[in-house]
Amino acid sequence: MRINKYIAHAGIASRRKAEELIKAGKVTINGKRVVELATTVKSGDVVEVEGSPIYNEEKVYYLFHKPRGVISSVTDDKGRKTVVDFFPQVKERIYPVGRLDWDTSGLLILTNDGDFTDKMIHPRNEIDKVYVARVKGIANKENLRPLTRGVVIDGKKTKPARYNILKVDTEKNRSVVELIIHEGRNHQVKKMFESVGLLVDKLSRVRFGSLDLTGLRPGEARRLNKKEVSRLYNEAVTKS
Repeated sequence: MRINKYIAHAGIASRRKAEELIKAGKVTINGKRVVELATTVKSGDVVEVEGSPIYNEEKVYYLFHKPRGVISSVTDDKGRKTVVDFFPQVKERIYPVGRLDWDTSGLLILTNDGDFTDKMIHPRNEIDKVYVARVKGIANKENLRPLTRGVVIDGKKTKPARYNILKVDTEKNRSVVELIIHEGRNHQVKKMFESVGLLVDKLSRVRFGSLDLTGLRPGEARRLNKKEVSRLYNEAVTKS
């Protein structure tokens, strides 16, 4: 098995992140630093990442309703609460699939399966990520139409999105809009709305592929079953 895949299977990181660790000289096999990404791991080899031995774990998958004010990370150097802090009973080394901003709530998957993570976050697989945003301003077909063609944020054009206007309050000059995208760039939803003159003041992700938050309040989680995980894999494979 190639070293990046082995690291991903051990729940340390996705394959891409594993390659970054290898390039940074943080991976050894039997005490020797790995320098080639094509290096393979054989039975009996001792693999260490940043000085700690790793091993393959049972793959686990959790659906989490992330509250606002929580960091989508395993650790935080500022001591802020992270999503992993909500899983003290889980012995596997889980991490979030993608991320939600600190002030964004909603659906987040946590796992120790690097291959699964890669499939879920790659834009080419076109898995729906559905957000509900409360925005300042009046949303209408005219100002939202550019989102369906793609808008340029941070120098790069987004993929076409879909939207539904859920509510318009002319007295308070605000609207509620559902936005469906396939990417997961930094602050993407907020920047997309800003590009069409609408400022987000509250944001939540309500669906990821076939998963929604039914039965989960903020801060609550449940383990995904094999059928749910398989369905997500199939959604990714079908559209890749």
